[in-house]
Amino acid sequence: MRIITAFAAFVVLTLSCTKEQTPTVEYLDVNPNNLAGDWKQVEWRGAPLHEATYFYMTLVRKDKQFTFYQNVDSIEDMAHVITGRYNIETDPELGAIIIGEYDYSSGFWAHSYIVKELTQDSMLWVSVADPAETKKFVRVSSIPDNIKVAE
Repeated sequence: MRIITAFAAFVVLTLSCTKEQTPTVEYLDVNPNNLAGDWKQVEWRGAPLHEATYFYMTLVRKDKQFTFYQNVDSIEDMAHVITGRYNIETDPELGAIIIGEYDYSSGFWAHSYIVKELTQDSMLWVSVADPAETKKFVRVSSIPDNIKVAE
């Protein structure tokens, strides 16, 4: 009887030790409160941004304002600061979509993005019109001072 009990205990311990624990990811609702803060783009179209390229953004909950600090479209590697307002719409099939309009009558963003996989630390934007157009962001504690100098 002791052998059977010992064998049963061995089997239970082996199964419990080899069972993979899948970490639970807590996704947040896409709303201005959960989007508010400073973000750094780390991927574009599934690949890391080039080493010398950067795109930071600050999303403000109140008044749904944004500020972009970026050099992705600069031939001279000069920083650009771009401001405007954003809005979040909900599509029954696609989910939360973020759209933006630049200040000074400069028009709308080139794409509207489905916000996916929003956590406290990261999020993925997928273009509604072109699903290959993706942007992954990670939350940062602040925009680096040398980037904000461009203001």
